[in-house]
Amino acid sequence: MDRLLIHGGRPLEGTTRASGSKNSSLPILAATLLASEPVCLNSLPHLRDITTMVELLVELGANVSVDERLGVTVDTNTIRVLRAPYDLVRKMRASFLVLGPLLARYGKVEVSLPGGCAIGTRPVDQHLKALEQMGADLVIEDGYVKASCDKGLVGANIRMDLVTVGGTQNVMMAATLAKGTTVIENAAREPEIVELASCLRAMGAQISGEGTETIVVEGREQLGGCMYRVMSDRIEVGTYLIAAAATGGHLRVDEACPETLGAVLAKLGDFGCRVIVDGSTIELDARGFTPSAADVRTEAYPGIPTDLQAQFMALNCVSEGQGRITETVFENRFMHVQELVRLGASIRLENPTTAVVTGVKELRGAQVMATDLRASSSLVIGALAAVGTTTISRIYHIDRGYECIEEKLRWLGADIERLHV
Repeated sequence: MDRLLIHGGRPLEGTTRASGSKNSSLPILAATLLASEPVCLNSLPHLRDITTMVELLVELGANVSVDERLGVTVDTNTIRVLRAPYDLVRKMRASFLVLGPLLARYGKVEVSLPGGCAIGTRPVDQHLKALEQMGADLVIEDGYVKASCDKGLVGANIRMDLVTVGGTQNVMMAATLAKGTTVIENAAREPEIVELASCLRAMGAQISGEGTETIVVEGREQLGGCMYRVMSDRIEVGTYLIAAAATGGHLRVDEACPETLGAVLAKLGDFGCRVIVDGSTIELDARGFTPSAADVRTEAYPGIPTDLQAQFMALNCVSEGQGRITETVFENRFMHVQELVRLGASIRLENPTTAVVTGVKELRGAQVMATDLRASSSLVIGALAAVGTTTISRIYHIDRGYECIEEKLRWLGADIERLHV
């Protein structure tokens, strides 16, 4: 099992390029199941989760090819299997997003209940309730959702009981081939929702209202192919900016989407960092001072994303003063606390969703273990800022969401290597 070996204490300095968005790429790959013609996607990141989704599409019978520029073309006219198996879906929760497209296009599908990071219950009841409102017959047997709609899906007025990104995406995709109009109220507003709508529109879907609480989808008889370039990964960009802040560095990120990071950039300013946005470039300067601790509260977009909570906690660990971290999205997302404490952090859990972090003069290297995708990146940040050597095990979590992380960090001056053990 691979590990990362990091000799800390070096500020990150230099320029990096943002990778394509993992959280946009996965639903867009699922959306190719709706298309009657090939879909060509550019800027997909090279990640384990992307590989898992491609493997699932191939398992279903899709023809997937990669060109010399690493563009991925997906032809789903060869689909012959309407069952998404446990062995693939358990690896990644986003695999559940094939439910809506397959049901809408083929009228029948079996999808294993999802897996992914153990950061909370994250139920799929909102997905299922909405599809039932659109005419689907659903049963859960042997760990699978078995869905059918012999007469096709029908548009409906759907109000989500709670804001759910995956639920909104599944219903949006299903609605593109439903009869009539579907209105989704209390919809998620994340940039990845807007991105999916943009790609579906390029395929011929009729969608409006994405990025607001109400999305309207006019069903079409079929969707066609398209060429689409995936937006940059706002979570990756935020992670590297926070890492630069924690190490007292100076970082420039090109090909970013600053408009999706408003709350994150403002919060970095609260820590005392100098942040400059110039078009698609974000520059952060944290040289010559110790950041000031700040309170961080995760929220649905446009607030601080839960996927950056652990990274901000790591930054608070090396800041002056005390900062409170409040997690409002998932109920079990503080598993990284004990691992940061192993590096010398001072963190007190006030309750299951609130952690109080008191900055320390320095962290010190130690052996730590990644517990989930974003928690793993907080350990990398802590290790980069720490004095001495840190070994991070179970880094397959990191590979699910960060493209070539050791190469990118090494290019920015980090002393980091991957150990194959």
